[in-house]
Amino acid sequence: MPAIVVVSFIYFSNKFAELKFSILKAFILGILICFPAGFLNTLAIQTFGNKEEVNDALVTGFMAGGLVEELLKFGALYLYLPTKKIIRRYDIVIYALFISLGFAVYENFGYVFAKKYSEISFEVAFARAFTAVPMHIFNGIIMGYFYEFYVLTKNKKFLGYTILLPIFLHGCYNFFCFGNPFISKAIILMMIFLAYRLNIQSKAAYK
Repeated sequence: MPAIVVVSFIYFSNKFAELKFSILKAFILGILICFPAGFLNTLAIQTFGNKEEVNDALVTGFMAGGLVEELLKFGALYLYLPTKKIIRRYDIVIYALFISLGFAVYENFGYVFAKKYSEISFEVAFARAFTAVPMHIFNGIIMGYFYEFYVLTKNKKFLGYTILLPIFLHGCYNFFCFGNPFISKAIILMMIFLAYRLNIQSKAAYK
């Protein structure tokens, strides 16, 4: 539900009327990268998983989740942006957000309609709507802001943050989901605060 609300609000907002087609393409890109993500995640778990709790949590969190999914999102963003001749403030953030939203929406449907969750599909959908989906949303925003800073300054430090920070945050979120969901929720709150701070810095950069 939160993902659909965000998609609808931004897509039908007059502020982003000129970007509707570009936003839709970014959203579809996010859906499409779910397919290689599913294959690569399964491959990583089968290759490096060993039925040991901590090891499997690390593999699922940082490799199958953080590394694979965030690299695919960045790849989609990187390959998509050169098609835009003029980049205005918020453009990169919006595209990164919608790539992440497309990914989150499709992934959520995958969990909800999976056979092993068939008896608790509503509970799974409700839980992910307020945990995993916001994690994807704010990770996309963070990625977008840092890539925006890189485009503006050509400072490779920001390119590093664009790639590594979402991988780290996503990995931490997934890892603690296995043992301490409260820490995972705290990570989401930290991501929200970071996105807020990056928005302030973005305003200053465009003055």
